[in-house]
Amino acid sequence: MKTFLSIGSGPGIGLATAERFARDGFRIILSARNETKTNELAGQLRAKGHRVEVRAVDAAEPSSIAALVGQVESEFAGLDVLHFNAASMRKATLADQPRETFNHDLAVNIGGALVAAQAAASNMIARGSGSILFTGGGFALQPHPDYLSLSIGKAGIRALAQGIFEPFQKNGVHVATVTVAGLVMSRKDADAVAEQFWQLHSQPAGSWQVEIVYTPVGQEQRSG
Repeated sequence: MKTFLSIGSGPGIGLATAERFARDGFRIILSARNETKTNELAGQLRAKGHRVEVRAVDAAEPSSIAALVGQVESEFAGLDVLHFNAASMRKATLADQPRETFNHDLAVNIGGALVAAQAAASNMIARGSGSILFTGGGFALQPHPDYLSLSIGKAGIRALAQGIFEPFQKNGVHVATVTVAGLVMSRKDADAVAEQFWQLHSQPAGSWQVEIVYTPVGQEQRSG
């Protein structure tokens, strides 16, 4: 059975993407800081007959992420898909945000993604297969002054994906991001994003994309 690890599992894109992979037979590992809430999400998947495990992780702590990836690799004899979905959604302008919170936000929004990719890379490359998927955002394309740390983080996610796409591709590992250019307001939107992740993972070698930009229906003129 193939294994899918979600870091930063939440009730929107995180849950929908996990369920999309579960429908195709993946074992699902959900992880976040709040185990109680994560267990509630896992219960929703188990109720549909899917195989789900729950782990705790602090996306702001590199050692926590590295330990989680290593544990999953060891316990389940490999990791096939890593989905980094964690984000600090802080609303703060340059004047409003203390340095400490800015650094924390970056540690989650981009530092965690880099560490997760580092932790998963060696074994995926050794096997010559695997997908590393990042939840991106439209603020990478149109930064918002009220969400500076999130904008910078999403720009970093996009740069990370594009920066490692080619060298990983040469070793059989698909790195990709869905840049979500708008607010995911409903399960329908989340399911649509999840389907984009599945399509990226399912692309045949030689036809891989590094990015899909998805705009929720009705938000074409106010995406960001």
